[in-house]
Amino acid sequence: MTSLDSRKSSPRKVVLTAFGTRPELIKLGPVLAEIETRADLFQTVNVNSGQHADLLVPFVKLFGTRIDHDLQVMRPNQPLNLLFAKILNAIDPLLESSQPDVVLVQGDTTTAAAVALAAFQRRIPVAHVEAGLRTNDPLSPFPEEMNRRVITRLARWHFAGTKNHVRTLRNEGVSRADIFLTGNPVVDALNGIGRAECSPALQELLNRTAGLKRIAFTSHRRENFGSRLEENLRVVRRFVERHADTAVLFPMHPNPVVRATAHAVLAGVDRVHLLEPLDYVDFIRLLSESWLIASDSGGVQEEAPSLGKHLLILRESTERQEVLETGLAQLAGTPELFSEMLHSHYWNNVIAVPTKNPFGDGRAAPRIARILQRVLTLEPAPAKQVMA
Repeated sequence: MTSLDSRKSSPRKVVLTAFGTRPELIKLGPVLAEIETRADLFQTVNVNSGQHADLLVPFVKLFGTRIDHDLQVMRPNQPLNLLFAKILNAIDPLLESSQPDVVLVQGDTTTAAAVALAAFQRRIPVAHVEAGLRTNDPLSPFPEEMNRRVITRLARWHFAGTKNHVRTLRNEGVSRADIFLTGNPVVDALNGIGRAECSPALQELLNRTAGLKRIAFTSHRRENFGSRLEENLRVVRRFVERHADTAVLFPMHPNPVVRATAHAVLAGVDRVHLLEPLDYVDFIRLLSESWLIASDSGGVQEEAPSLGKHLLILRESTERQEVLETGLAQLAGTPELFSEMLHSHYWNNVIAVPTKNPFGDGRAAPRIARILQRVLTLEPAPAKQVMA
């Protein structure tokens, strides 16, 4: 922990980065690695809220991320309000002791929203990675849509992944001088793993399902819990039972609601494989070896274009319109629509091919590090600042 006296005597700028979920670390990992290469300019303080607990461990190892403080706030079946309050209470002493020059958050999680609010109330500038995403439906995704709107109001600097996100921020009144078009660092992370070998366990499963049309399925959004999740899984079950040339691979989120529903509907069904959570290398390998992806994940919407994979988005709206524009993805927000699209002959007749990823070129992390260097050391801004 950095004392106030040592902070005052150091010319380096202190960057406190907070994360707590798997998607946050996937996207912040490359950014933190890039900031660490500027050790003469920056002192980093990395804080894990513990929102995803054990899920984060393999990603910490993959990206070589140092964790300075683990708040350990998560408990089973914990209400969102209690989680938010615990993060606020735990992060505030760290803000006081480390005296950061900027607090870096990513996305729209409860961790990001709570830490951004705590920093704002201490008059510490907040920099927001993946700024400007909107569905314009406050309940979808829930609570992420409102979290990201709140963070926009609290943040000083906004790192947008696409031009659409820049326009959204401008339309909401954010100053052009405070918006930077960086691309999304998920592309950096995806490119960084390259052709890394998957685990023996996943390779054995891929060998067993060779020759079958693999469907990678994931679901973890709260708005899909209950009857909608159950019916989506029944759609999957009916499909694989009727099509002997298919297999379903479902890495289950650790949320007990997801796991209980998955086991109740899919356990014991032939050619349906219920998997424990995968590390990032295995997960990307699974997606890349699939015929079709069905998911309510935001991150998967960003990864599918680089992999050239067709995607059914199990949501009624998306904040990532760019993926729809590639032609690789379609919204399948209700179980009825999901079933209709899953049975469509479209997937048999169209071959997915790699396409230019609308979410960036894999250089978001160095752009973000350069921008932080500029704004924190008062270097002159370039003529087209929003393009960064």
